Amino acid sequence: MSIRIGIMGYGNLGRGMEYAVARNTDMELRYIFTRRNPSSIKPITTGVEVVNADDAINYTDAIDVMVLCGGSATDLPVQTPLYAKSFNVVDSFDTHAKIPEHYKNVDEAASSSGKTAVISAGWDPGLFSMNKLMAETILPHGSSYTFWGYGVSQGHSDAIRHINGVVDARQYTVPVQAALDAVRSGENPMLDTRQKHTRECYVVAEENADLSAIEREIVTMPHYFDEYDTTVHFITAQALSDEHSGMPHGGFVIRSGKTGYENGSNQIIEYALKLDSNPEFTSSVLTICARAAYKMNKEGMTGCKTILDIPPAYFSMDSGIDLIKKYL
Repeated sequence: MSIRIGIMGYGNLGRGMEYAVARNTDMELRYIFTRRNPSSIKPITTGVEVVNADDAINYTDAIDVMVLCGGSATDLPVQTPLYAKSFNVVDSFDTHAKIPEHYKNVDEAASSSGKTAVISAGWDPGLFSMNKLMAETILPHGSSYTFWGYGVSQGHSDAIRHINGVVDARQYTVPVQAALDAVRSGENPMLDTRQKHTRECYVVAEENADLSAIEREIVTMPHYFDEYDTTVHFITAQALSDEHSGMPHGGFVIRSGKTGYENGSNQIIEYALKLDSNPEFTSSVLTICARAAYKMNKEGMTGCKTILDIPPAYFSMDSGIDLIKKYL
């Protein structure tokens, strides 16, 4: 039996999720839920029904896992606890400082309903979180560093688009090369947030909008831009389409530490991603977490989970013995 998937939201991430489900033979996309006019959505998957988001609650028996593809700024803090009362859910909530609060709210909803919710699934938080856990436990004496980019941050771009007077926006996260080189050399530098990354914002504003007010709101936005050197460029919609239509991203997790006695031996662990399409890759991670949520719920593991709680075998459609043959 295929895992029946519903997608809530059909933006860049939702479309990526549709592509990802099509590549997994144990899954079937049943419904796409949207706040837009359903007739305006044209799925690539044959037989998928597009439904108004307000009617989602009527489909609880027709979906095994609902994948929430909204933004972290305003959508997921409301949607994930709401839908966890009726569905097994997966989201990509990525406001790091607010994850504990989000976890608490979702856990209360999912636990009370006997559902399983996987939050903050993606590559950071997500795969990078898992890699940092492994690296820091293997090398308990050392320093850890995370660099993002060069690439488009979907969450940060979405946060800008919610500012009054903004029509559209792209935000690029740029690692500071000197800091990255120092870490890779084993220098173990002390780096604050501002020393590791800069942020470049390309914004299309409404006609007659207060550009100074928009820029001020961007550079002072807590959890997104206030701790970074941020540059805001106001451009036309055509320029945004011509020059910033792609969604590349990537990053590095580096752990530099020592093993052995006293001064010991220098050891460096590095995990890297280079992505042509951030939303398509993120949706691929959401897909394996949807599989895990389905398996965990079948085994009675309810409440809120993160990628750190999931046994790696639950991500795969292969049997345990096949995983042993393939990977061990």
